[in-house]
Amino acid sequence: MKKLLLALFIASHISLMAQKEKEDPKVEPIPKPQSFVTTHKGVFGGKTLTYKATAKETYLKNEKGDSIASIWSVAYTQDVMVNSAQRPVTFIFNGGPGSASVWLHMGLFGPKIVKVDSDAKKDDGAAPYDLKTNENGLLDLTDMVFIDPVGTGYSRVVGKGKEKDFWGLKEDASSVAQFIRLWITENKRWFSPKYIAGESYGTTRAAAVGKALEGNGQNMALNGLILISQALDYDGSTSIHNNITSYVTYLPSMAATAWYHKKAGQGKNLEDFIEECRKFTYDVYTPALYRGSLLTDSEKNSIAEKMSYFIGLDKDYILRSDLRILMHRFQKQLLADKGLSIGRLDGRFMGDEADKLSENPHLGDASSYQISSAYTAALNHYYASSLHIEMDRPYLTSNSKIGSKWRWRTVPEGSYWEPAPVNVSRSLGETMRRNTDMKVLVASGYYDLITPFFDAEYTFARNGIVKERVTMTYYEAGHMMYVHEPDLIKLSKDIRNFLTTE
Repeated sequence: MKKLLLALFIASHISLMAQKEKEDPKVEPIPKPQSFVTTHKGVFGGKTLTYKATAKETYLKNEKGDSIASIWSVAYTQDVMVNSAQRPVTFIFNGGPGSASVWLHMGLFGPKIVKVDSDAKKDDGAAPYDLKTNENGLLDLTDMVFIDPVGTGYSRVVGKGKEKDFWGLKEDASSVAQFIRLWITENKRWFSPKYIAGESYGTTRAAAVGKALEGNGQNMALNGLILISQALDYDGSTSIHNNITSYVTYLPSMAATAWYHKKAGQGKNLEDFIEECRKFTYDVYTPALYRGSLLTDSEKNSIAEKMSYFIGLDKDYILRSDLRILMHRFQKQLLADKGLSIGRLDGRFMGDEADKLSENPHLGDASSYQISSAYTAALNHYYASSLHIEMDRPYLTSNSKIGSKWRWRTVPEGSYWEPAPVNVSRSLGETMRRNTDMKVLVASGYYDLITPFFDAEYTFARNGIVKERVTMTYYEAGHMMYVHEPDLIKLSKDIRNFLTTE
């Protein structure tokens, strides 16, 4: 009997220990945060400037004081600062979600940038690549802090942290806002003008972080947002069946891309052709989509003929598509006569695929796979040779695990209903109305087939956004318009003007 009781006691103890281990798994020791500081000199805006580069890990803590995540950042700050209260600081990140800040770091804002083929005539393939001084850099105007959200770059969960604490719309914004407050406090920059620059999902994050910075007992007001390839209302950037908004917002970008490939609008300049398409989209196409099957055959034929004129696809194909062209089909159809598909991030890029009849580009996005290796190599080379960074793990320029685990919902678990899809544009409008000094720059590429320029116009015309404090700029390139050198120069000038104009 005693043996039985002892066995039951041991079994119960093991079960309790196993349950405790499941609820409170073993926590790995938290390593000491890494930091690498170097000093450099460069010419920015015609001024010779000595600046400090600080590449480091910053630990985020929970309410109990436990370290839960490590955020990797690279900060470029003026070495001798006369008046920090007058010196702006700009926080910069990319999107994804799941992308590190490598693209804006090595493509637009950093002191060194990688040169890729400016006109999308060929891919950059394998090494060697060209790392050059950023002659259009902005360090004369602002300090810059490049942020890699948790799970990207060298940033990671540590201690008692869990991925779900960071991989979600609200969770991500909260962690980035916490990092910004920590950086500002550590560097004594509460009086400095503060800006955020984001690209793609990074613009979603920028609007969400702007709102998050208003709370938590440490209200921080931003001076401005720089939104590159904005994605605030996902209705307008999600090309799927039955989403009428997306048929509307994508059509002018299809027209611009068809013009670029000489499939439409020949004999007209790009801006005039786009304006013509804008009017057709608002006045004819949008009402037709809402009328649906109430359209007569004659009306459908007339609209299909006009759409063919704008986007370069065969009229019969447009009719068979019921006047609704999904973006992935447009990518495959526009240059089908040449056996080529076009890029999504940038419609100028072309891919030669073995399967000429697939419904969508089966190799992936030509405008991504043709430059990604160059950016990855450039960042790793620059980190090692210029910033003297030595880390014990690879730098993740992107992390595919994050997207599949991302929590897009903003309501608590168990809530029955949440309007979809994601839309942070009204939050931006409310933030602008509370912070009457905050201004916004919106940069859009004509050939961006992910976040179309017409969607930016559609979004910023609504949602309570204060249009008098919004500057819209346009570029003859795609999602990452800075890969096109003339637009790198133009975008840098536009940001320079934005930072210096009251």
